[in-house]
Formats: sequence, structure tokens, C-alpha cells
Amino acid sequence: MKKTLFVTAMLAAFGATAQAETSVTLYGLIDTGIGYQRIKGDGYNESKVGMVNGVSSGSRWGLRGAEDLGDGLSAVFTLESGFNSANGVSGQNSRLFGRQATIGLKSSSWGLLELGRQTNIASKYFAAIDPFGGSYGQANVGVAFSAANTVRYDNMVQYSTPSFSGLQFGIGYSFNAADTTAAQTGFKTADNTRAITTGVRYVSGPLNVALTYDQLNPANQLNADATPKSWMVGGSYDFEVLKLALAYGQTRDGWFTGQGANAFGSGSPSAKGFGTNVAVSGFKANSYLVGLSVPLGGASNILASWQRADADSTKLTGDDATMNIYSLGYTYNLSKRTNLYALGSYATNFAFIDGVKSTVAMVGVRHRF
Repeated sequence: MKKTLFVTAMLAAFGATAQAETSVTLYGLIDTGIGYQRIKGDGYNESKVGMVNGVSSGSRWGLRGAEDLGDGLSAVFTLESGFNSANGVSGQNSRLFGRQATIGLKSSSWGLLELGRQTNIASKYFAAIDPFGGSYGQANVGVAFSAANTVRYDNMVQYSTPSFSGLQFGIGYSFNAADTTAAQTGFKTADNTRAITTGVRYVSGPLNVALTYDQLNPANQLNADATPKSWMVGGSYDFEVLKLALAYGQTRDGWFTGQGANAFGSGSPSAKGFGTNVAVSGFKANSYLVGLSVPLGGASNILASWQRADADSTKLTGDDATMNIYSLGYTYNLSKRTNLYALGSYATNFAFIDGVKSTVAMVGVRHRF
């Protein structure tokens, strides 16, 4: 009897130890609302009212885990699945874990090394600078700065240093970046579109500044004569009464794909190349952002931004008009996990097409669990 009790106690102790050293967390959020968008000009005259999904944050569920390997080293993984909360369909081209699927090693002294599919560094760093957090459709910083439009790369190795007194560096390389491209079926390394993403940021108290660079090397079968490149520099400063954000960047020889600029998906102008991975020799666009967020009491925030993208070539969408986007948003926290939001956004010369205007209005609710 005593021996049985002793064994039972020992097993319980070992189980408690294992549980303390290994953790798995189920998490997610659901974001659904009602939206309106009108695209008008240069042959377009389209509007739609309907349900929108993932406006303030992409709807998702995921598993995140870590195992303590000792000496400050941990094995970590993230499996994150996006979905459309309006109809239950999986996102990211119906992938099971389309938002992120990575495994890696993490150390407090040398940083984080991850393998798999995840977002590029520009999207990570500038989501923290953008007043709209890299979300809210047409208000997203990635509409004018294409490499920050929640760009995800497959088959990527990504390394990030620890924060050294606020300074952090990251770099990633994808052996085959594209989701599904028929031309990228060859065996050779050069038969796949490869990607480089890197950046450095400094975060200390109210200050957050970042510099990033992205490059796509198209697959041989695509017969592309250009190598799309994008660099961005920007920062934000929290004055407590308001938070100010500024950014400037340049994209050359192409455009980077992301989560889309329109409330209901890619939209008509996107079919011309805006918002898709495309290599275009000689194309160049300068991008600008001025944004701010203003807290109201303890539960509300006003968000605002002006984006400008100045193209100097008609090769991407058939025109080179300067695009301007004016956005105003509002959020109200009902609790720590649930908030309401509203957005109004107006774009001129949308997708660089002279005279095309895009008007967006959305309201919705987001719940995190």
C-alpha cells in the first residue's frame, strides 16, 4: 500500500514538472461586420453592400507551443489557420494553416530561428507603426507600401535577434515564396521564386523606428526581366495625448502581393496587377504615410492616416497617376477581449489609374479568445 502511494505521488510530481516545462495554447479571434465599397471612374462603376470579414484583424484560430530544453533554449511552434467568419471557409487559398506554420528554436541569449510559412519582416515591423495596425483593408499601410501588406512567404528560414536595449535585427530567406504558381514546378532552385526579407528596428518607450528591405527573385519559367525590390523606413512616437506615425518607402521593378486593398476582396483594378506579385522592369513608386491615433478615455481610439503612392511608370496597371488614400477609423472596447470598430476610407487614382475613386465604409465587431 505504501509502495503504491509512493509510485502514484512520484508520477504526479513528474507529470506536474512536464506540464510546467511544456505548454500548448489554443487562441483565436473572430472579426465580422457590414461594409460598403464603391469603385468608380475610367470604365468602373461598381458598388457593393454586404458582410465583411477580418477587417480590424483577420479571423483565425491557432495553436502555439513551447518546450523548455534547458539552458534558456526552447523548442517553439505556431500553427495558425485563417478563415472567413461570414461563411466558414478557410482563408489563404483554403489552406489549413495558411496564416502561419512554423517550428523553431528560441533562446534568450541568441534569438529565434523559425522554419516554415509566415509573414515577412516588413509586415511585422510596420504593423506596429501603422495607426491601423496593418489591417482595415484600404486603410492598411500595405496598400501604398506593398511589401508591408501582410505578405507571407512559404518555405522560409527566418532569424530574429533578441532585443539589445531596444535594438533588434531580423532576416529571412524563402526557397519558394509563391503560394501556387503553375510555372514554378521545376526541380532546380532557380525554377522557384525566391525571396529575401530583412530589417532592423529600435523600440524604446514611446519611440518605434524601423528600416526594412524585401526582394523577389522570379522563377526562370516566368521569363521575368526584373527583380522586384522594396525598402521602407518609418517610425512612430507616442506623446500620450496622441501617437504620430511617419513612413517613406520605394518599390522598384514590380509589386508585392498581400491581403488586398478592397473591402470585398481583390476588386476590379487589382486584376491589372495592383496587389499581385508581378515583376515589371522600369516600374518605380515612392510611398508616403502620415498617421495618428488619439486615445479617448480608457476605451476608445480615433485612427487616421494619409497614404500617397507616386508611380513613375504605366507598366504596372496601365497608368501612372498618383494615388492618395484618406482614412478615418474609430474603435470602442466593450471589454478586454471584445471591441466595436468603424472605418471610412476614400482613395483617388486608385491602383494608379487616373480618375478611379474607391470609397469604403465598414462597421463591425471583433472578439478574441
